[in-house]
Amino acid sequence: MVAHGGLTPEHGISSPPPPFAAHAAPRPATPRDPRFQTFRSQEDFGAIARTCALLEECGFYWGPLPVSAAHERLRAEPVGTFLLRDSRQSNCFFAVSVRMAAGPTSVRVLFRGGRFSLDGGKEEGFECLFRLLEHYVASPRKVLSRPLRKERVRPLQELCRRSIVAAAGKEGLAQLPLNPVLKDYLAAFPFKL
Repeated sequence: MVAHGGLTPEHGISSPPPPFAAHAAPRPATPRDPRFQTFRSQEDFGAIARTCALLEECGFYWGPLPVSAAHERLRAEPVGTFLLRDSRQSNCFFAVSVRMAAGPTSVRVLFRGGRFSLDGGKEEGFECLFRLLEHYVASPRKVLSRPLRKERVRPLQELCRRSIVAAAGKEGLAQLPLNPVLKDYLAAFPFKL
C-alpha cells in the first residue's frame, strides 16, 4: 500500500495524503485507520481528494487542532460559531467543533458510501463536505451559524467571491460574463460559507 496517495497494483487506489500532513507529522498508520486504507471506489477517493484541496481555501479549517484547544477557541464566541478540524478518532477524517448554548462540543463528520454526514444527524448525507455545512447553516434550527476563521480579517477578493457565490449560486457562476481567470477563482471555492 502507498501511504500518501497514488496507485498500487495490488489494491487499487490508496488514500490521498491526510489533510493534516502539511501542519504536523501524521499519526502512525494502523491497519484500521481509514486515512491509510485503500478506497473501494474512484468516487470515494475523488470526494476526499476534492475535500482536501478545498480545506485551505475555506479559512475555517484548523488542521490537527486538539478538541480541548478547539473548545477553548470557541468558548467566548456566539452560539452557533463553528470550526472544522481533523478528527482524532481513527474512524473518520474530520470533526466540527461548535459553540452550543451549553458550551462548545464536537461532532464527527462521517464519510460512508461517498457521502458526508454528521454523526447523529438525520440527513442522508452530501457528496461534498461544504454542502453539508451549508445545509446546517441554512437550517431553521441554526445549529451552525458562522465559521470561526483563523484570520479574522479576510482579503477583499475572498469577501467578493463569497458575495458573488451567494448572489449567483454555484450553478450560476459559469453564466457570469467574466474572464476565465476570475471564473476559475470563483470556482475554486463555490460555497456561501
